[in-house]
Amino acid sequence: MSYLDKKYGLNGKTAIITGGGGTLCSAIAEGFACAGANIILWDIRPDAMKEKADVIAKACGDNKKVSFVEVNLMEEDSIAKALEKSIKIYGSVEILLNGAGGNRGKGPLVDVKTEDFEFVMKLNLLAGCILPTKHIAKYWIDNKIKGSVINIASMAGYNPLSGIWAYSSAKAAVMNQTMGHAKELAKYGIRVNAIAPGFFIADQNRKLLLNDDGTPTQRGKDVLAKTPMGGFGLPEYLTGATIFLASDAAQFVTGVTLPIDGGYLCDNI
Repeated sequence: MSYLDKKYGLNGKTAIITGGGGTLCSAIAEGFACAGANIILWDIRPDAMKEKADVIAKACGDNKKVSFVEVNLMEEDSIAKALEKSIKIYGSVEILLNGAGGNRGKGPLVDVKTEDFEFVMKLNLLAGCILPTKHIAKYWIDNKIKGSVINIASMAGYNPLSGIWAYSSAKAAVMNQTMGHAKELAKYGIRVNAIAPGFFIADQNRKLLLNDDGTPTQRGKDVLAKTPMGGFGLPEYLTGATIFLASDAAQFVTGVTLPIDGGYLCDNI
């Protein structure tokens, strides 16, 4: 085994990726698979997972390394059953990537609907961070597994973006909980970190950032003007950081949120 494989490879590990039917999370899953991990996609959309699983299997060259389990992350019973199924597939789980999330609408604060705010908070904070970690961390503690959790935060967690009140609130909370979970679980050898993607084109923001002809909208132009490296992020840009955080090379790294933003956070005048 080479130095890089030993330090950064994920051979022998199994990763659960929530939101695995989405663009960004499936790209991370592909990176994990190519680094040697077994992959289990979690999502409420079986058709989307099947499509992504086929792509990942082709990329890593082994369809036995990729599986998927349908789950409703809003319901704890569903999470518990999905975890039970997942453990049976490959025998154990060592990595959790909390990638489920999304937004519902954009508008002035005075027009915010309580039900929309509550849904987005629950989707991104509870379903997208706390509940999967709760169940998988207990499994790790009970089985003395030194697992690794990677949450997905956002630029909106550092500085709220206009018009997406609940999403910004939830992502700031994800960063907060990343630190809290890291402190709580460190004594069990469990690490908890996060990445904060900049502006990547995915299903949830495509129409917000791009016109139908592929040119940037006004909001897209505003984002690009504040991104020193220029351009929107590509999904594969997320794999290096997530493989590192999941690997043994990051054994003393916990409680951090790593921006992958093309310099967006350091933009100034």
